[in-house]
Order: sequence, then structure tokens, then C-alpha cells
Amino acid sequence: MVEATSALRRVFESCARVAVAVSGGVDSMTLAHVAHAHFGARARFFHAVSPAVPRAATERVKAHAERGGWRLTCLEAGEFADPRYRSNPVNRCYFCKSNLYDGIAALSDAVVFSGANLDDLADYRPGLEAASERGVRHPFIEAGLGKAAIRALARHLGLDELSELPAAPCLSSRVETRLAIDPGELALIDAVEESLRAALGPVDLRCRLTAAGARLELAGAALDRFLSADFAELRRRAEAMIRGAGKPYLGAAPYRRGSAFLRPTADA
Repeated sequence: MVEATSALRRVFESCARVAVAVSGGVDSMTLAHVAHAHFGARARFFHAVSPAVPRAATERVKAHAERGGWRLTCLEAGEFADPRYRSNPVNRCYFCKSNLYDGIAALSDAVVFSGANLDDLADYRPGLEAASERGVRHPFIEAGLGKAAIRALARHLGLDELSELPAAPCLSSRVETRLAIDPGELALIDAVEESLRAALGPVDLRCRLTAAGARLELAGAALDRFLSADFAELRRRAEAMIRGAGKPYLGAAPYRRGSAFLRPTADA
């Protein structure tokens, strides 16, 4: 961990003041902890509150901020007022991050930090384009750290709860590309996922909304447990929540990362 912390320190030393965007996941939360330790009062922390942010993520950010004494500001990033975002195109994240970073810039003139890591560069991340246009910096990328290294850093810092967090992108990522983003449907997704995690623990799972209906996806042994006789009541409850919201229930399937994202085709 000495090498990782030294690399981050070199990035930090190039900044006088910073504004850290904190989503509530392991990456941005770990970054927030190390940034607070280095910058102290010269760091501010910003968390976007919107229908697309899981309630548990907001609660996590607020709890850590209170315990750690962070200068936290919760803001409405405004992406739901942007029809381009609500239409859910393939580059939806570009409009989300554009609204977020513009919102932070309206409140602080410090260098904005994001929790993006080296592994993100191997995927389609339109939000990184929005960050580049606005001069947002990514300390983990600059320090050459990927997800595994960040989890190890969290453990080194005694942040065991964070180190074990499953990946949890925004709730809109559960909605199939080009289906309009609806706050009520995002609330359904969050409620279903919270219900499942309360019974199954911190596992990779998603409630996906597609044009055909809602599908539950669970990783590995979690899917076997969910389909076992011991969890029959949990299955009934999840199905009732989905059908009660007027959505066809498509059953459970193995977790596939990004399965709601429909990449553009050559003739699209």
C-alpha cells in the first residue's frame, strides 16, 4: 500500500484545494477518505441526491461524512430536468455527469476529483468525456490504480465495509437503453434490490427493466440461494412488488454486467 498511497500523494500535492464527487461506492468513498486525510479543510465533498441514486448510497455518504468530519454538500444535480438524460440514449451518462460537474462548479472553484479508476478506461464511459471537457481529475487513474487496488487500499485504511461493497452504479443503469427514465420506476428498482440485499447480503444483483418487463439478475451462489425453497417467500415478495407496479415479471437469471445497456449498431 505504500506505493499506492505515495502515488496518490503525488497527485494530491499538485492541487491546493479539491472538490470530491462522492457517489457512495467503494471508489469515490475510498477517495474521499484519503483526500480528507491529506487536505483536511481544503477539501469539500459533494454528493448528488436524485431518483437515480440508491437510498443506501446516500445514507452511507452522510454517515461517513458525519463520522469523519467531512465538509459535505448534498446537491440536486439536475439531470432529471434534462430531457436528453431522461430519454436514456447510449450516452446517457454524459448528460448525468455534465449536470453533476456543472452543479459542483457552481458551488466551488476547486479542482474536481472523481473516483474513476484504471479499469474504467477499458469500458465505454461517456461520463469520462464530460469530465474531460470540464477539467475533472481522476486521482486513481493518474496513480495507476484499478478496482482491486482500491479495495485493498480500503482494507488497509480499516474501511472493511467499503472494501466489500458490490459494484453499484446508478439506478438508471438498470433501465434498458432508450426506455425513458422514470423516477417512479427507479424507486421500484431500489425497493426491490434493497429487499433482496436485506435477505441475501452484499451480493451482485440487479432489477433490470426492459421493454418486455422486469428481470432479476443475481451472481453465482446468490442466484442458487434465491431460487431455493428457503427463499420462496422472498421470491413471492419480489414478484408482487414488480407486478404491483404494473410490470410483467420475467423471473430470475444469472447476473450479467451491463445487460441493460444496448450498444449502438452500425445502422442505428
